[in-house]
Amino acid sequence: MKRRSLLQSGAVVLLLGAQHLARGATILAVRVWPAPDYSRVTIESDTALKAKQFFVASPPRLAVDIEGIDLNPALKELVAKVRADDPTIAGIRVGQSAPGVVRLVVDLKQAISPQVFTLTPVAAYEHRLVFDLYPTQVADPLEALIAERLKDITPARPPADPLGELIAQQAQKLASAPKGSQQAKAPEPAATGANAAAARTDRLIIIALDPGHGGEDPGAIGPGGTREKDVVLRLAHRLRDRINATSINGNTMRAYLTRDADFFVPLHVRVQKARHVQADLFISIHADAFFTPRPQGASVFALSQGGASSTAARWMAAKENKADRIGGLNVKAKDAQVKRALFDMSTTAQINDSLKLGGAMLGEIGRVGKLHKPRVEQASFAVLKAPDIPSVLVEAAFISNPEEEAKLNSDEYQEQLASALMRGIERYFSKNPPLARNRTVS
Repeated sequence: MKRRSLLQSGAVVLLLGAQHLARGATILAVRVWPAPDYSRVTIESDTALKAKQFFVASPPRLAVDIEGIDLNPALKELVAKVRADDPTIAGIRVGQSAPGVVRLVVDLKQAISPQVFTLTPVAAYEHRLVFDLYPTQVADPLEALIAERLKDITPARPPADPLGELIAQQAQKLASAPKGSQQAKAPEPAATGANAAAARTDRLIIIALDPGHGGEDPGAIGPGGTREKDVVLRLAHRLRDRINATSINGNTMRAYLTRDADFFVPLHVRVQKARHVQADLFISIHADAFFTPRPQGASVFALSQGGASSTAARWMAAKENKADRIGGLNVKAKDAQVKRALFDMSTTAQINDSLKLGGAMLGEIGRVGKLHKPRVEQASFAVLKAPDIPSVLVEAAFISNPEEEAKLNSDEYQEQLASALMRGIERYFSKNPPLARNRTVS
């Protein structure tokens, strides 16, 4: 059954089949997706479900009354489907609270800000009732990256203020330098473009890696059942290892993944995450697909402020930009700031540097595999719209081509491609050294 091949994943999946409830609804599937950023519970049915939520702070738990159904024995099995390593959910209880009303209680490990919403049918999904459970206290990923770097330098004691200590170390270097060799002044704002100075910065270089799709959104599916979200995550892990083992002109590099497991991340959140850690580059990794099995080869895309560079590029951007609908975005939670982040944040300098990065990567990819197009394509990809970060989207191969699907599943090809992407990053920085920066991060 196509649904089962689509929804099997590292997340917990409970297929309930054609279990008819007293009020006429049919539960098709229940899924639990644990993630560091939030945990999600999804109930999929053939008709829309109505729900009322009640959050209790002590002990923390979320109660949801699902109206118009009676308790089905299959729903009770959900109790045993919560993973022990779920960072948010301690357990789930279900029961009949009133005629035609099923109460679902989610016991929590920490305080949360819940979002309960419904999604209309899209792609392979029918109606979905979604519970997104966001922890009220989350770790700062930038502090974690800096702390990791400082641990490498001074492993005996973690600093109380990682960012402050890193700044203090830089100030000490400037103060101890021979007179006239360096000028102590405020760092220049980060910039992109050909006029950037080629100076050594003695700072952490952060590369944001964005494995496409994830969680409710499997991405494209190959003829052999390979899911895009799985192969691109493995490729991102390989590239992460290479980045973390590399330095540029003495500057340590660290990779930051927008998702490091199988869960859904909205497009605007991917951009926000990269900006929050003040990433120097943003690389979104995907696997292409088409209606026929013939197309083949890798592609690299950058943002376009105007029209797409080709019909294929425009079609590709439209397809990738639908990820939020498939993955399950709570549209009502998107505020004006988010909308601006998605639609009004491109800059000419960012696009120019993105084209340089894409060209460097495309040249290296061509040494290990076929290219679909010999130049960097451009279109309006929502995930590439960070104004201050050179950003590219890499389509590693056509997962819809049986031969390339096999390559994407091959450790050998994944290793070769990860090495090619790493060389492309190094090649870009050799001509566009990273600068000292002072960014305003939203």
